[in-house]
Amino acid sequence: MTALARFRQAQLEEGKVKERRPFLASECSELPKAEKWRRQIISEVSKKVAQIQNAGLGEFKIRDLNDEINKLLREKGHWEVRIKELGGPDYARVGPRMLDHEGKEVPGNRGYKYFGAARDLPGVRELFEKEPAPALRKTRGELMKDVDAEYYGYRDEDDGVLLPLEAQYEKEAVMEAVQKWKTERESRLSGDPQQQEEEEEESIYTVHKEEPDDEESREEQEGEEGGVTFMAHVPVPSQKEVEEALVRRKKMELLQRYASETLQAQSQTAKTLLGL
Repeated sequence: MTALARFRQAQLEEGKVKERRPFLASECSELPKAEKWRRQIISEVSKKVAQIQNAGLGEFKIRDLNDEINKLLREKGHWEVRIKELGGPDYARVGPRMLDHEGKEVPGNRGYKYFGAARDLPGVRELFEKEPAPALRKTRGELMKDVDAEYYGYRDEDDGVLLPLEAQYEKEAVMEAVQKWKTERESRLSGDPQQQEEEEEESIYTVHKEEPDDEESREEQEGEEGGVTFMAHVPVPSQKEVEEALVRRKKMELLQRYASETLQAQSQTAKTLLGL
């Protein structure tokens, strides 16, 4: 037997070798030992939480420490469940939560927490930044407060800038139109003399009188006698025709009111024969 083997055996006999924590909490069947392993985990978490406060450790070391702390916290939860199964206290309800409160969860991602300097790592800091509140939409009443005469452009001329500009552009447009007219007129005048006489400028105020029909002339003469001239675009009945139509209508009303049906039928037959 070697010296190392003998030394190992001596330590086992004296009970100085540290017992390793079971990998699974379900492998432990004694309540005192389960309490012991839970306290051991809490001690390890406390040490690592103190270490992760140092931002000078580097990004990779901080990320590894944060992962180890989250792993130990999950393991602590398993041991608390096992302690409750063995008849011990329910630490999930009555136990202190100081270590859990030191970590901060990302919104929408429950379970994984960031401790100490891990909260300031690139890519993590943005996760905790609060989104800006959405801008409140204005109501119709608030929008109508800004609608006035200036909104519709009624006060555009009050600044004293628009009117001079419009006058300037109007003057330029008039000069351009006059120049164009002179150019066209000169080009026409430089052509044949016969064409020049035919295209002589005609006054826009000249009135061309056409010989009216007999009926139109008679109506115009009647209008001149009355002092007002009217032009009829549809056939208008004369006064005599209107009186005859009224008399016929009155006769028909009297016949329908006082004459019998037989007399009306005879009258209608007589009119048909006479062609009325």
